[in-house]
Amino acid sequence: MSKAAAGSETPTWTALDGRAADEGTSLPQLIREAAARAPDRPAIVDVMQGRSLSYASLADRIQRVAAALAARGFGPGEVVAVHAPNTAPWAGVSIGAMAAGGAVTGVSPLATRPEISSQLTDSNASILVTAPELADGARAAAAATGVREVISIGETPGTTPIRKLLACDAPAPDASLDPDGIALLPYSSGTTGLPKGVMLTHRNLAAAVGQLCAGLRPTSRDSLLALAPFAHVMGFVVSLATPLAAGATVVTMGRFDLDAALSAIERQRITILPVPPPVFAALARHPAIRRHDLSSLELIVSGGAPLSAELQEEVGARFPRAAVGQGYGLTETTAVIPVPDRDHGTPPGSVGPPAPDTEVRVVDPMSGRDLGPGNDGELWARGPQVMAGYLGRPEATAEMIDRDGWLRTGDLGHVDAEGNLHVVDRLKELIKVNAYQVAPAELEALLTSRPDIADAAVIPRPDERTGEVPVAVIVPRARLDCAEIVAWAADRVAPHKRIHEVRVVDEIPRTPAGKILRRLLIEDDRKLSG
Repeated sequence: MSKAAAGSETPTWTALDGRAADEGTSLPQLIREAAARAPDRPAIVDVMQGRSLSYASLADRIQRVAAALAARGFGPGEVVAVHAPNTAPWAGVSIGAMAAGGAVTGVSPLATRPEISSQLTDSNASILVTAPELADGARAAAAATGVREVISIGETPGTTPIRKLLACDAPAPDASLDPDGIALLPYSSGTTGLPKGVMLTHRNLAAAVGQLCAGLRPTSRDSLLALAPFAHVMGFVVSLATPLAAGATVVTMGRFDLDAALSAIERQRITILPVPPPVFAALARHPAIRRHDLSSLELIVSGGAPLSAELQEEVGARFPRAAVGQGYGLTETTAVIPVPDRDHGTPPGSVGPPAPDTEVRVVDPMSGRDLGPGNDGELWARGPQVMAGYLGRPEATAEMIDRDGWLRTGDLGHVDAEGNLHVVDRLKELIKVNAYQVAPAELEALLTSRPDIADAAVIPRPDERTGEVPVAVIVPRARLDCAEIVAWAADRVAPHKRIHEVRVVDEIPRTPAGKILRRLLIEDDRKLSG
């Protein structure tokens, strides 16, 4: 870790480890190489279905999916959407689509029909892959968009069964891929606003995987429990792509249950455990922990929201044989800014030093002046993992990334004297619920679509179980039933976006330019909620 030389106008912090990944490498190539090294090694174990897929079988599926998609005319510039829980087909389909030259966008299994349709339309997805239990909503959403084929992981009427793709014996497409071609298209709200497609290239993915491998150091003896959804950038990059590229075993669960997760850790001898904040807190305090042998754990990492040093130390005390740390990254940085260390985790309360090839600045949000160690400002990052931009939104891209490639994270923090990053607050307006992003603007637009609501603002409220929950502050046009509004909104959004409570006010405080003064509303809510 090094600070810029004395006299530099811009204090920056960067790792000194050299290139994280070969710029010409792609994720499909990394997995082909892992399969060649250990073809019989389990690549994916599905604990819910009791099935295991070897690296040789995974590599074969990737090739068959790529060939089947290419035979359908799928290639560069096209998008496959995957709307399914964490199961083995996620890997074969997504990496197969990348191998065919196209991109993949993950749609949350919790998304509502309008949310699915919106993402399919915005991404211009031509093929939708879904699970049998989600097929009805997926077919209906696809019918309203440009999707030309719906493929089901199982046998579902009105869809193409995935077995037809896996039966393809046509030649696979050319394995050479443009490093700057779009590979992954997750959706993010940026620092504010509505969800936007984040264009992550093959170069971005290879760099992020290399950075994660440099810190986490997974090997073929490791097993990782994948709890974060693969439709989320943390789930795909940290819990799926990185261990597969390293030849480790990914253990999946179609749905989360704490006891089932603890049993999976015990039976599968999990060594690396990336978790969202609520599971991290459960590891510290839940009584069920004592009923399981979790001694195989060597590294426990929380990602999605900053955690206190005290909670991190509690987990460390409960698992003295494991390194414990916090991760930090954005969808726009391919999930990586710093990376926890395999042997040491991160210092309590911090997210550690920047990843290899990554520079970090701390910038005063008012003056734009760069700040030195220990001073809080907006964290800016630059590196090979920074996105190519937002799909079809050049103005939003320019607001997020400056001409020199510096990405504004929208997070307030500082770098300590040892070079470790500390994320202390949020400048951006996103609400984090179980590591999912919730854009206030999206819920505000929904609420003000009702004729009986004149104005609305949505703010975060701290929550011990989920990190935060959305709370709506509304100005009514007529007498309203707040419970009815909560229920009405819940029917129209994914579960993590559901409004926890509605408060009625006479006026929403705004700047002269009309921007909501959210900080005032948050302060009032904290006083009222005690």
